[in-house]
Amino acid sequence: MQKRRETNVKVITASVFIATFMTAVEGTIVSTAMPTIVGSLKGIEIMNWVFSIYLLASAMMTPIYGKLADKIGRKPIYLTGVLIFIIGSALSGMSQNMMQLIIFRAIQGIGAGSIVPVSLTIIADIYPVDKRASILGLNSAAWGIASIVGPLAGGFIVDAWSWHWIFLINVPIGIILMILVWIFLVEEKRVVDKAPIDYLGSILMMVMLLFLLYGFQMVKEGFGIVTIGSFVLFILGVIGFVWVEKRAKDPIISLDLFKNRTFVIVNIIAALISGFLMGVEVYIPMWMQGIQGTTAALGGIVLAPMSVIWMVGSFTGGKAMKVWNSRLSIMISLLPILIGGLFLVLANATTSYGLFLVFSGVLGIGFGMTMTILTVLAQTSIPHEFIGVATSFFTLSRTVGQTIMISIFGLVLNETMNNGLTKREALSLDKDMMNELINPHTAGSLPQHLVGDLRGVLYESIHNVFIVGVSLIIISYVLNYFQKKDSLTTL
Repeated sequence: MQKRRETNVKVITASVFIATFMTAVEGTIVSTAMPTIVGSLKGIEIMNWVFSIYLLASAMMTPIYGKLADKIGRKPIYLTGVLIFIIGSALSGMSQNMMQLIIFRAIQGIGAGSIVPVSLTIIADIYPVDKRASILGLNSAAWGIASIVGPLAGGFIVDAWSWHWIFLINVPIGIILMILVWIFLVEEKRVVDKAPIDYLGSILMMVMLLFLLYGFQMVKEGFGIVTIGSFVLFILGVIGFVWVEKRAKDPIISLDLFKNRTFVIVNIIAALISGFLMGVEVYIPMWMQGIQGTTAALGGIVLAPMSVIWMVGSFTGGKAMKVWNSRLSIMISLLPILIGGLFLVLANATTSYGLFLVFSGVLGIGFGMTMTILTVLAQTSIPHEFIGVATSFFTLSRTVGQTIMISIFGLVLNETMNNGLTKREALSLDKDMMNELINPHTAGSLPQHLVGDLRGVLYESIHNVFIVGVSLIIISYVLNYFQKKDSLTTL
């Protein structure tokens, strides 16, 4: 009698870590290389689209992948997403202009929409709740490794070769990941769900997200007809989506999830904190390279302590959940993020590189604790049959938060920058000079008597971004107050 194959838990756990590493490297390498990309392709005004289109595409697809993972199975959805991600990465690496890069990043984002949520769903499948927090802590080790490898590799590749290669690194990693999951993840045959796929709900959800996120992207152009129209269409999309989901036999997202107060608050806080995280990852390297004049490598490595200590924070968060109730756990986990955010607000143009490294670590322990606690709460606050959808929605919340906030941060940056350049009109400063300033390869060609004023404009712009970021943490504290004091000692 043939022995029944079973999932190799160790190999699949390692595969999930590889997937986390791949997506983490994507963030740290691109953030490190962005000043060089902007300088090369001359696009500081639209640089946010390189991040935003990736997040937008990922956000639109995430709930659909989650529903299909519950309906069809984790494995086929996971492999499909990784394959699309690899194709998008390869195309991004061959981009010759900013428009090509933005389009190919959209393809990359479509694939990425499956990687993180289905990875977390697989962890929920193969580990009981009492071990899940610890595994999530170990998973954060991949972020720590990526935070060291990413900035170093990104800086080295940018300095020694070409920024195009920062995307190509995903191709071999993704291929290895697909092979491991194909061979070692064994799923039980699912009973065929005869309920029709909620195509109309899926389309309305994508349209709804598209107009919401596009509206925020266009805010920087002013509240014209396109921006207002996008938000109006978003509202109409929400109304249509709710109407359809109430009548669907198998809705893409069950509206019953939103009756759970813990689930709703956890997702909103995740969106806000992920938005702040995006600001940290994008604008600290820009601060280092544009204001302090560091190399691309040093500009990226300043984020390394954050991601390395993130792992420690994840373990701490897992233990905290066994001792404190959910409200207190989140309140304490947000404290290091608030301290790190206040440092960024109070830092000036002469603040030492060493202090940035210290508070990068402080932020890391806060992000690690908070995201681990929020992830487990999102999964355990709902029935197990909805865990794929709930995990995907949690990932969607984080992605939407990142997408909206990178747009708002970009608006704040551009408005402050425009005002700063206008105030210094007599010096004939312009955005082309700002492009050159934040690119380590071209900063040296600027007239030295103008560098100080250009750095002053950039400092004011990034400083205002961090002020907005701290407000997100304060809002999270207020929201957490309304959460139930559920005890998590049973985990």
